[in-house]
Amino acid sequence: MPFFSYLFHPIFIPILGTLFYVLMSDTFFSSTQYIILFSQIFIITFLLPIAFFYLLRTFGKVDSIMLSDISQRRIPLMLQMALFSTLITRSITADVFPGLHHFFLGGLISTIIAFILLFFKKKASIHMIGISAFTVFLIGLSYHNQVNIINTIIFFLVINGFVASSRLEMKAHTPNELLYGFICGTVPQFILFYFWL
Repeated sequence: MPFFSYLFHPIFIPILGTLFYVLMSDTFFSSTQYIILFSQIFIITFLLPIAFFYLLRTFGKVDSIMLSDISQRRIPLMLQMALFSTLITRSITADVFPGLHHFFLGGLISTIIAFILLFFKKKASIHMIGISAFTVFLIGLSYHNQVNIINTIIFFLVINGFVASSRLEMKAHTPNELLYGFICGTVPQFILFYFWL
């Protein structure tokens, strides 16, 4: 079961969300625009976080990419807030990529909530934030583009359960922490439907 924690690690969710957005979008862009889009997402949400992780591990600030300790989460979450803010203000703007913009805006809001919870000694599962936010985003894409992907949505709903079970089996989270993560991930995405659907 730990397999699902690695396969659907939060660091892969931005790329996964972007892939589905492009595949289901009713707006067509040139191949150059697609390359630039994926390059930006890959660099900002994958390469830079990985580089910062190894830097933090070198200085003893984190010991695992799973960030199981509350004290180790503040800097990575602050970094994610900065990177997502850069994306939605500079690259993935609402006028060019409306759905994707709101997906990342929802991700930013979820990250802010998870960060605030740390000050109350509460840990929200970042894995659940990622996979649940992505699943709600899929529902939004399906409705917005009038595409029936019910089987895909059901599949990822099941994956939500597998990821949660995986985190419990690895003793990385309590059921409450998984619930916090699920709420943090889904609620902002649902609220933002109002602005792009």
